[in-house]
Amino acid sequence: MVMHPRDYHWSSYCSNGEGLPSLVLTPHEEYLALGRKESERLAVYRRLFHSELDPKEVQEIRLAANGGFALGSTQFKAEIAAMLGRRVEAGTSGRPKNSKERSKGTQLPL
Repeated sequence: MVMHPRDYHWSSYCSNGEGLPSLVLTPHEEYLALGRKESERLAVYRRLFHSELDPKEVQEIRLAANGGFALGSTQFKAEIAAMLGRRVEAGTSGRPKNSKERSKGTQLPL
């Protein structure tokens, strides 16, 4: 998408990492907990972006985001599924096998 978060128009990086004022952002508790002074928070926030994500993690994030699925531990997904009352992770593709297919493998009678 972009080489750095500051380059993405909708990113909060310029405000949270560089201290630029924003009319639409309000600092949340997690951000405020990064440091007592604004300069500390800005520095800690910038450090969050010093390393790249593992390509496998990036792929998992993309698949979850594109499919509208939850991303997290098995327990987290189960809790989210229970709250929403629906499946929150990808299922297997294709139609379900009927009982004859399950007992004989995948061969269908002609």
